Amino acid sequence: MKKRIFPLKKAHYNPCLSHGTLLARIARYRLRRIQAEDSSMQTTTMTAKKNPKQTFPRTTLFLVCALLLGLLLNAGLAHAVRLKDLATVKGVRNNQLVGYGIVVGLNGTGDGNKAAFTGQGLTNMLNNLGVKVDPEATKVKNIASVMVTATLPPFFKAGQSLDVTISSVGDATSLQGGTLLATPLKGLDNNIYAMAQGPISTGNDPAARGAAKQANHPTVARITNGASVEREVPVSFANKESITISLATPDFTTISLMKTAIDTYLGGPYATARDGASVDVAVPPKYKAQEVALLAALENIEITPERKARVVLNERTGTVVMGDNVTLNQFALSHGNLSLQVKPPPQPGVPANSPNDPIRVGQKVVTMQSGVTLGEVVRALNSVGVAPRELIAIFQAIKAAGALQAELEII
Repeated sequence: MKKRIFPLKKAHYNPCLSHGTLLARIARYRLRRIQAEDSSMQTTTMTAKKNPKQTFPRTTLFLVCALLLGLLLNAGLAHAVRLKDLATVKGVRNNQLVGYGIVVGLNGTGDGNKAAFTGQGLTNMLNNLGVKVDPEATKVKNIASVMVTATLPPFFKAGQSLDVTISSVGDATSLQGGTLLATPLKGLDNNIYAMAQGPISTGNDPAARGAAKQANHPTVARITNGASVEREVPVSFANKESITISLATPDFTTISLMKTAIDTYLGGPYATARDGASVDVAVPPKYKAQEVALLAALENIEITPERKARVVLNERTGTVVMGDNVTLNQFALSHGNLSLQVKPPPQPGVPANSPNDPIRVGQKVVTMQSGVTLGEVVRALNSVGVAPRELIAIFQAIKAAGALQAELEII
């Protein structure tokens, strides 16, 4: 029988075997053992009757054990993530396209006399169409110069459509109601990969009044499926000797788990960790000329990634985001009428509030033991009425003192 190439939809290969493979092997081994025991009993004692009371409890016990094992494995891997959600394949990426175009049909909201390049662009376009005009006679206010941008996804073929974004580069006040003329979109290699054209939409309501009329940005518009792909970006995995998989967030522990998971699935040392962000996978002989099937199998492997302890603070909104593995060392902090202390538990026979802890009248005091998580500190501070913006100042001071065991990021 030909070996199955594609893996099961739900599979995990950390650290040794997948759930299904492990349970299946245990079940097959146990079944063969039961059959061997039953066969030996029938051979040695031909007149003995099969006693269902002896085999039923044994089979029931095996099923219960297998179920418990599966539940334990599933509980330990509750946070498993597929490789396709953690990493990307080298060579599979988006490509940015850009072009200069002209929007016509505006209701007097186009570029004025200060944007000389708009008249020059219209003149060049008309000359290409066989219309000879004087550049000085093309200063009209129903056209606008725009930059057209688009993103070309990988593996897009000629004839497929792209969404494009149109942004004014002159002094036009609005692009509402305009039409983009045929605009070539080029890549960084100066080759044309798509052509854009069509009526644009800014999302504004011309009949709106007051603040509602300016709800959207009138000098930026969009055309859904407004560009047609004319040239393909060559990306091929045929006859590849190796494939490189890169993590979106570099981490040595996660890259090691990914290497082990890939080797376990392929059944050999085919993966090589180059650094903290990439793994080179040699194409096994059974996947020769089937590299797409190999990638489809690898991207569904699940691992439990490691995360750095990090606290993200947004000073503009007062938002605080943190992980569950952020811990604090011993420290004492005074902020306004708040006193926060993280210290070891009191010694036997020593009262919790020793004379060495001065407390002012009306001061809010929060005392916690060392090793406490930052989430517990936040809940304690919120319980005494500390505002989010005060939390940010407190966290910055704790990090500066070296008591916060996490990376502090301010956005």
